[in-house]
Amino acid sequence: MSIKLFDTTLRDGTQREGVSLTTEDKIRIARELDSLGLHYIEAGFPASNPKDLDFFESFDASELENARLVAFTRARRPGGSAANDPATTLLLQLSAPVVCIVGKSWKMHVEKVLRTTPEENLESIRDTVSYLASAGKEVLFDAEHYFDGFRDDPDHALSVLRAAAEAGATTLVLCDTNGGTLPTELKAVVGRTVREFPDVEIGIHTHNDAGCGVANALAAVEAGATHVQGTVNGVGERCGNCDLVTTIANLQLKMGLKVMDDERLKRLTEVSNYVSELMNLTPDTHRPYVGRSAFSHKGGLHVDGISRDPATYEHVPPEAVGNVRRMPVGELSGKNSIRQKAEEMGLETGDVTAVLSAIKQREYEGYHYEAADASLALLIGRTTGEARPLFELETFRIISEKRSGGETTTEATIKLLVKGERAISTAEGNGPVNALDKALRQAIGPHYPELKEIHLSNYKVRILDEHRATAATTRVLIDSTDGKRVWGAVGVGENIIEASWQALVDGLEYGATAPKILR
Repeated sequence: MSIKLFDTTLRDGTQREGVSLTTEDKIRIARELDSLGLHYIEAGFPASNPKDLDFFESFDASELENARLVAFTRARRPGGSAANDPATTLLLQLSAPVVCIVGKSWKMHVEKVLRTTPEENLESIRDTVSYLASAGKEVLFDAEHYFDGFRDDPDHALSVLRAAAEAGATTLVLCDTNGGTLPTELKAVVGRTVREFPDVEIGIHTHNDAGCGVANALAAVEAGATHVQGTVNGVGERCGNCDLVTTIANLQLKMGLKVMDDERLKRLTEVSNYVSELMNLTPDTHRPYVGRSAFSHKGGLHVDGISRDPATYEHVPPEAVGNVRRMPVGELSGKNSIRQKAEEMGLETGDVTAVLSAIKQREYEGYHYEAADASLALLIGRTTGEARPLFELETFRIISEKRSGGETTTEATIKLLVKGERAISTAEGNGPVNALDKALRQAIGPHYPELKEIHLSNYKVRILDEHRATAATTRVLIDSTDGKRVWGAVGVGENIIEASWQALVDGLEYGATAPKILR
C-alpha cells in the first residue's frame, strides 16, 4: 500500500492559539517539510488574509523538489457561481498546482450554518470542483464534519463525496472536524466509504479533541485510506491536529508502510524541533519518538536493562528517528545509572555509593539534575575530591534602589579569594542576578580569561512548596553557553538570591573547567 502524506502545518497548524508566522517563516518551514519528501504541503487560504496571499505570491511552487504546493479554499457561496466567486477565481492566478476545497457534509451544518438546502450545497461543491479541475488544477475535496454527518445521515454524507468525485476531485478527504470520533467507529465508517468509492483515493484528516488524532489516522489507513493529513507536532486549533511526525514514524516503523527513505526518517526529530522554534513554541520533551525524553531512562532497573539490551525498554532504536538515548540521574537511579552518566561526561565516579547517596540527599532538599548536567558533574567531582572551586567566597552584598522617575538599579559587591589573592568587586545590573554576574566576572575574570566567552542564555525559577507563599523554597535553573555548547546548573534555597548564586557559580565553574559537555 502506498500512502500519500499531506502536511497542513502552514494552514490548519497556524490556527493554534498564540501562533503567528511571517511570510518568511512559512517559506522556511515549507522548504524544511519539502526536504522530508512529503507529497503535499498546504500553505494557507489565500482568500482569507493578506499574509497567506503574500506567501503564495512570493513563493514559486516549482521551488519544491518533492512536494506539491496546495492552496486551500471553500466551496463557492450558495446561489452564486464558481466563475464569479473571488475566492475561487483567485486560485487560478497562483502557482500552486493543487487546491483543497472544503465543503459541508453534515446536513445540520448545511441548514444551520450555510442556511441553504442540501441540493444547493451539492451544486456548490460540483460547480467549484468542476471549475478548478477544468482549469488544470489537481483538486482534493475535504468533507468537513464527515463523521458527524455520516452518523446523522449516511446517505447525505456519501452524496456529498459523490458530487465532488463526479466533478473531478482526485482525492476525497474524510474530516473528523470536531475531533470527537473514536477509532472503532471511525474505522468502520472509513471502511464503508472506501467500498463505496473503489476508484477514488480516500484520505483522512483528524483532530485531537478526544486524544485520538494519531490513532484515528492509523485506523483509517487500516480501513483502506491512502492519503493522510496532519501537522508537525500536532499543532492546530483547540487540542490540535493529528501529529504527522508521530504518524509517519508509526506508519513506517510499526505498520511496515514505507512512507519515506530511512535517511529522511532520521530527520524527524530535527524537523520537529525546527518547526517548534520558528513557531516560538517550547518543544514538548515528552513527545513520542522525537521528544528529548522519548528515550530517556532514569530508573535503575531500566538503565540496567538498557545496558544489557536496548530492546528491553525501547520499542524502536532512537537513531531511527534522529533522536538519542539519555540517562538522567536522580533519586530513583541505581549505581549503573551513575556509572553510565559519569562515563558520558568523562568523569570517574570513585565510590559510586557515596555519589548516589549525595545525589539522593540533594534531590530530597529540592535539587533536580535532569536539566542541570553542569551541577551534576560538579557534585560528582566534589564527592570524589576531583573538583576544585574557582574561588572562595567571603561575602556578597546586594542593594536595590528605586530612583526618582521610576528607574530601579541594583548594585552587587563581592569579596572573595581567587588563587590566593583577595579581590573586591562592585557592579551594577538590571537585577540582582545580573549585578552578581557582572561583579563576579570582574573579580575572577583576570584569572580565568575563558569566562569572557560564557554568558547566561536562560533563567528559570520554580516554587517548590507553594503553601509557604513568599517564604517558599525556590529552585533556580540557569543555562549558560559559550556559543558552541550549552549547559545547565541548578541552585535551591529559601532565598532566591542564594539559589541563583549557586546556579550562577556552578554554570561558570563548569564552563571554565569541564573538558566537554554532553547534553
